[in-house]
Parts: sequence; C-alpha cells; structure tokens
Amino acid sequence: MTNVIMPQMGESVTEGVITSWYKKVGDWVDKDEPLLSITTDKVDADVPSPGEGYLTKIGFDEGATVEIDAIIAVLSASQNGGSAAETVAEPAKTVAAADAPAASPKASQAGGHASSDADELRRSRSSPLVRKMASDHGVNLQQVSGSGVSGRVTKHDLARHLESKPASAVASAPAASSAPRENKWAYQPSPTDRLEPFTPMRASIADHMVVSRQTSAHVTTVFEVDMTRIAKLRSKHRKAYEEKGVKLSFMPFILKAVTTAIGEYPIVNSAVVDRSVAYRRDINLGMAVAVDWGLLVPVIRQADEKSVLGFARSVNDLAVRARDRKLGPDDLQGGTFTVTNPGVFGSLFGTPIINQPQVAILCVGTITKRAVVTDDDAIAIRHMMYLALSFDHRVIDGATGDRFMRSIKDQLENFSEDLL
Repeated sequence: MTNVIMPQMGESVTEGVITSWYKKVGDWVDKDEPLLSITTDKVDADVPSPGEGYLTKIGFDEGATVEIDAIIAVLSASQNGGSAAETVAEPAKTVAAADAPAASPKASQAGGHASSDADELRRSRSSPLVRKMASDHGVNLQQVSGSGVSGRVTKHDLARHLESKPASAVASAPAASSAPRENKWAYQPSPTDRLEPFTPMRASIADHMVVSRQTSAHVTTVFEVDMTRIAKLRSKHRKAYEEKGVKLSFMPFILKAVTTAIGEYPIVNSAVVDRSVAYRRDINLGMAVAVDWGLLVPVIRQADEKSVLGFARSVNDLAVRARDRKLGPDDLQGGTFTVTNPGVFGSLFGTPIINQPQVAILCVGTITKRAVVTDDDAIAIRHMMYLALSFDHRVIDGATGDRFMRSIKDQLENFSEDLL
C-alpha cells in the first residue's frame, strides 16, 4: 500500500488546492504517471504518482484546500484495497495524515478521534509563516477560525480575519473575538448578475495581497528615465542576439541595472525578521508574468552573475514556460526582489504591492517616444519611460529608495556597450 502525500510546491507554501483528479477509484496508476493537478499561490502543477497500483482511496474532492504532507490518496496492489464509499474523507479523518507518521487508512481514520486539546494544539502551531504573520499583527491564533486540517489556521484564514477587523483592533486587542464585522459596503448581487467564484489561484493572490498591505508600510517613488541609448543599443545588437536564438527586449537591460543597484543598496534585497533586517547574500530577481489564469513570478537566480545575454535567455525561457504551464516549484521560490512590467500593456506606471517577504518591487512602465527638453535647452524626440518603486518604509528610508532609483536611471541613460 502506498500513500500519496500532498507535496510542498514552493518556499513558504503550506497548502494547495486540488483542481482535478486524472484517475478515479479503481483505476490502475503507473509510477510517475500524473495523478492529479493542484494549484497554490505560486504554481499550477501535476502531482506524479509515487508508485504503481490501483487507486483505492481518494481523500479529498476537487476544490478542497489541503495542507502539505496530508495523505490525499492511497494506492494498493489489489483493487479491493479500499472502498468507493471512502472516496471523500471527512476532514477529521485526515488529522493523523498531517501530524503523525501514516501507515494505513485505518490508522488515518483512527486519528480522526483526537481530543479537542490536541486539535487546539495543532491549530496554535499552524505553520511558521502563519505564526509570523499573526505575531506581526498581534493576533491570537486561538481566536481565528481555521479551515485547514484539524482546524489549523491557514494564511487565507488569517488574511480574511485581518480584512474583517480595523487595523487599530488588530494592533491593540490581540485576543478579541474573530467574528467578522458587518461590511456596510458589501454588494448584494441582483438576479441579472453572473456570479463566478474565485479560482484557487485568484483566491490565493487576493489573500497574499491583503496580507502584504497589512504587513508592509508601502511607499512609492517614481522616476522618469531616458531610454534612448538603450533603444539604440538594442537596435544595433538585436540581429546578433537573434543569431544566438535569443530575443533582445528592453527588460534584460533593466534587470542588469537593477542588479547592479542592489549591489550598491543591499537593503532593498533584504527581509524583515521580527525587529531585525536580514540582508540576503543571493540576488534572485522575481519577474512577474501575466498569464490567462492569473499572475506568476518565476525567479532568475544568481542575477548578479548574469550578463545582458544571460538575462535575455532567462527572460525568454521563463516567460515561455510560464505561459505553457511548464514551470516547476523551484522556478517560483527564493525571490529576493521583484520586477513587474505592466508597460507591455501600455501602462505609464503603477504602484505595485510588495511580494512578501520581500521589501521592494519595481514597476516598469511603457516606453514611448516623446518630445522633451534636453540639457542644452533643445527640444528632441526621446524614448522615455517611468519606473516606480514600491518599498517597505519600515526598513527603507525615502532617501535610500530614491538613491537606488537614481542608480538605475544613471545606468540606463549611460549604459556601457561593453556589458553586451
């Protein structure tokens, strides 16, 4: 008998949503054959079978939110290893799967009768990420209703709890009741409305954005950059890059400048740990990619070691694999600074929300030709672009954020051809 375990699909991911089962109870499954698909706030992925056998038990239905390490299915050498009546397990019957070494379906069911004291202990433990979030906001997890295994509080539960309470109440009354307040602005659907529930990814993104706004003191600064030199270099070297099988866009130049500026101002590559700042040694740039079903942020690792050509290869590769659903969990974790590019859709600039636990995110606006006044008071047509930096004012002062942006601006306006 083989237990199928909910995998951890990325750093800080504590749960996933089952989007579809490719097999039904009684079907034969080969080792490494895709068994089901799951989605998290970081990735959509197929889960391969850890072994071969008949699928004798499915522990969770499609649409269920499941914590990592929980038993989600059982494979047996014979078809009668399980019962079709057990295809959807009650949440309490999966407690042993998440919190103790799993041996058999019977052992899993036995765990469903754990005492209320044990359940409260598991809820208060939750995950390190949830406990850190709760500590930052002065929230007592015992006062939050949990939807995870055995009533554990997930980050989605905590995000909804924070949404339902005014900031002053969260900060000053950690043990207050978690009953949601009535939302006087809540929209009441009319009979002519078409209601479409959030997809699992959209729900995860929504919760993550709320938590980020509740966590970081967001400030945004905007700089205007003359990209005329970059446009000329791109035009000059585009054919040579194409011969190497690489499309040369503006983004590799921007990423190169960002990486150099991070080396000068490492605070923008840090993270907040309690009342301390953790300076990250690695520079791993997250690159936001819009896909039809949401937003993904694949990571370019060791960015400080890459040339413009290296960035161009990484940008092309990650963007294609993101849209083809071929990114793995390793492609979406470990980011230390994020760049988002709504300029491809024509946006002048934006004020993006920080991708936790990072402390800054850079927004790239569209590049347009405009008439500008040059230093010698002449009027010229130049390629102009806005860059907007949202940063966490808890650790980054305004002057530091502006110096960081000035470094990026100076590099782009005076980009060295030797870097190509």
